Amino acid sequence: MYQKGIKLWMDKFLALVLLIFLSPIMTTVALLIYLLMGRPILFRQKRPGLNGEIFSIFKFRTMTTKKDVNGELLPDEKRLVGIGRIIRSTSLDELPQLINVLKGDMSFVGPRPLLIEYLDLYNDEQKKRHNVLPGITGWAQINGRNTISWEQKFEYDVWYVEHQSFWLDLKILWMTFSKVFKQSDIHSASSVSMEKFRGTK
Repeated sequence: MYQKGIKLWMDKFLALVLLIFLSPIMTTVALLIYLLMGRPILFRQKRPGLNGEIFSIFKFRTMTTKKDVNGELLPDEKRLVGIGRIIRSTSLDELPQLINVLKGDMSFVGPRPLLIEYLDLYNDEQKKRHNVLPGITGWAQINGRNTISWEQKFEYDVWYVEHQSFWLDLKILWMTFSKVFKQSDIHSASSVSMEKFRGTK
C-alpha cells in the first residue's frame, strides 16, 4: 500500500511544498547560472524511469559549453568550474527534480535514473532497479554515491527495491541531508563525475 499509493501522493505533496518554499533559492541559482554561464539554465536529458519508460530529467546546469579546437566539448573536469562546481558540491543542481517528482516521473527516494544507453547492459538482477520509480536520492547514494563501483551501486539499488518502506525512506532522506551538509562522496576517485557503465563482466 505504501509503495503503490501512499508514497506517490506524499511525494507529490512534499514536492509542491518544497517548490514553493525553495523558490527564492532556485530563482537565485538560476540567475547566477544565467549571469555567469549563460543559457541554458536547465540541463535536460532523457532517462529511463519506472519499468524503463523514458522521461526528461531536470537539473540546473553546472558545466560550461566550452569546446576544443576541433569543436568537441572539453573534459568534464575542465567544464565544471566556478559557480557550477559550487552548485554541484552543494547538490543545488538537483532541485529542479522536484518538478519530476510533482509530475510523477520520480520519487524522493529510489534508484537514481541513469543513462538510456545502460538499459541493454544490465543483467537480470540489475534490471530490478526499474521496478520502482527512480529517486532524487537512494540507498546507493548514502552508501558511497560516486566512490563505489557500478556493481555495488546496483546491489544497493536492488536491495532497496526489495526492502522499500516508509521508515527506510525516512532514514535515507535523513542520511542524505548529512551527506549534502558534509559534501561527501560527490566525485569518483578519478573523475568529477562517475565513469560510464560498461556492463558487468
